[in-house]
Amino acid sequence: MAYVNSSRAASYGIADRAAAIVKTIRVALERRRVFKLTVRELQALSNRELADLGIHRAMITRVANEAAYGK
Repeated sequence: MAYVNSSRAASYGIADRAAAIVKTIRVALERRRVFKLTVRELQALSNRELADLGIHRAMITRVANEAAYGK
């Protein structure tokens, strides 16, 4: 007795690929928007307000990067 196993790789059409590219771009743009907004808001704070948050002015970019892109 013979057994036949067949498997087929899922193939995605051009519309699926285009949708995935658009989604990737949207996510990247949204993360960039969060980054820029966070930097702008933190830069608007005084040194005293930043100190109350435990953030030094030199850390603003790193904090914004973590907020937008994670660790």
